[in-house]
Amino acid sequence: MSDAELALRSTRVITPEGTRAASVAVSAGTITAVLPYDAPVPEGARLADLGDDVLLPGLVDTHVHVNDPGRTEWEGFWTATRAAAAGGITTLVDMPLNSLPPTTTVENLHVKQRVAADKAHVDVGFWGGALPDNVKDLRPLHEAGVFGFKAFLSPSGVDEFPHLDQRQLARSLAEIASFDGLLIVHAEDPRHLAAAPQQGGPKYADFLASRPRGAEDTAIAQLIAEARRLHARVHVLHLSSSDALPLIAAAKADGVRLTVETCPHYLTLTAEEVPDGASEFKCCPPIREAANQDLLWQALADGTVDCVVTDHSPSTADLKTSDFATAWGGISGLQLSLAAVWTQARRRGHGLEDVVRWMSARTAALAGLDDRKGAIAVGRDADFAVLAPDETFTVDPAGLQHRNRVTAYAGKTLYGVVKSTWLRGERIVADGEFTPPKGRLLTRTH
Repeated sequence: MSDAELALRSTRVITPEGTRAASVAVSAGTITAVLPYDAPVPEGARLADLGDDVLLPGLVDTHVHVNDPGRTEWEGFWTATRAAAAGGITTLVDMPLNSLPPTTTVENLHVKQRVAADKAHVDVGFWGGALPDNVKDLRPLHEAGVFGFKAFLSPSGVDEFPHLDQRQLARSLAEIASFDGLLIVHAEDPRHLAAAPQQGGPKYADFLASRPRGAEDTAIAQLIAEARRLHARVHVLHLSSSDALPLIAAAKADGVRLTVETCPHYLTLTAEEVPDGASEFKCCPPIREAANQDLLWQALADGTVDCVVTDHSPSTADLKTSDFATAWGGISGLQLSLAAVWTQARRRGHGLEDVVRWMSARTAALAGLDDRKGAIAVGRDADFAVLAPDETFTVDPAGLQHRNRVTAYAGKTLYGVVKSTWLRGERIVADGEFTPPKGRLLTRTH
């Protein structure tokens, strides 16, 4: 232990074995020991005594739209990663669309990496995209280090990222399965969407009716069938329909290689509370009713749903019009995700260990980063969030680091104040003060 450079001490350290008082020793950016609380500080190490604040592993958010380059006025690596750091997120994986170019070829991946290289306040990885015409690019992207491939089964909202029909899904998934890659899917069925009433206007009830649960349920059933046939790895993005949960549970019990995520907005916001014209609440699939939310929480508790990610999908404020049909669909949640989920989790009897499992350990595993991220354990990166779980704050959009400070959480009082965030043993934000960017670009290693 004489080579330790830093020891972080807290009466509440969340480890894979549970929460305990401990001192965590760090050397060269890596956790080298988890010691008893009263162990002597290793010789030459600097002590950071956190008192009763909780030391938890930095969160890993595997669903973020950074939009950089090309739509940088919507967001960007500098602002998105500052927001992540402010919220206790130390690793994010960027989605392949809404930037120009999309991450659908190796050349485009390299463009993204060059743009991100000197702007990342946290570690950043990249998903590739699966389009109708880029099957030939999937294996090269995999070999270049993307963490998997994003596909839409219904229109994505941007012309440069078209969706897959059933034949195209089968072809892309067969190619991805040939190298045991991962396909992550926006699962809504376009036929169900086309058949739903499309009234437009400011009423949230009309928007909700335009994105029925059946669209999700049908698309998820189709995805499961293909995954079963090909023995492929698939992941359902941003589940909002609780009606799909029995189908998901049955597929998992049958051995289908399936994982599922949901998002803070589905777990903390309800259709009943959305004011008419308030398109800061618009996302696809939509925020549904309180009874649906209760079932999503049950599914998290029993493991039917694996993890929680933001689907941070910002735009400029002018695109958030009062017409739900034409407003941009996306919720900005990076900076507030931990507090939002913790506020609702504690109300429902869950502990911080559960939140860490959903938002750090399992997301790290999803991306294949669980040898480096997602736990306070020897050999992992020394990525931490320091949280005062019983302190509250009221969301003021002016205090957000996102480029466009539009938020569905404005005015809400949330539990859980992030006191500081650490990346590989260096404190990158504390009390609102940021260091220069220290994030690294990550690639898939296994």
